[in-house]
Amino acid sequence: MEIGARIRNLRLARNLTQEELAERADLTKGFISQLERDQTSISVDSLIGILKVLDIKVSDFFKETQPDQVVFNKIERISIAETGAESFELLIPGGADREMEAALVTLEADQQTYPTRPYQGEAFGFVMSGTIQLVFGNDIFSASSGASFYFSGEKEHFIRNAGKRTAEFLWVTTPPTF
Repeated sequence: MEIGARIRNLRLARNLTQEELAERADLTKGFISQLERDQTSISVDSLIGILKVLDIKVSDFFKETQPDQVVFNKIERISIAETGAESFELLIPGGADREMEAALVTLEADQQTYPTRPYQGEAFGFVMSGTIQLVFGNDIFSASSGASFYFSGEKEHFIRNAGKRTAEFLWVTTPPTF
């Protein structure tokens, strides 16, 4: 799937110039131009910002599922961001029609997720391997393999790998935010 071409089509359908989209998403026109030609990658935070301007949820942007699908295989996962040390995969593509959304997040040592803007909803997670820290402003909570976490999305937050080995965790949000 070509992310840039889809963004370009959505932008044109909303009668926006690259400059208008860039300004509203707090990005540069040059970045939007490169993105639309698939000459650069995009962070989760920037993608969410662009799609908010375009009034579309990330899960709708990647929607390619059958309406009654129950089982989703590994090959159907959608990688939203892969920066070399971090991967973020949507486990259920097209999750906007559901009450929750699940992602599998992998962080290498000393890596962290992008800060998540506040939203009305909740998040649940389960640490599959490694040790992570959940950072909410000045508050830091640690969780190791086998631990779970649950929090409100009303504060900006991020999760970082606090160990020397790869950390992997399941992250579920309601309503869908990715």
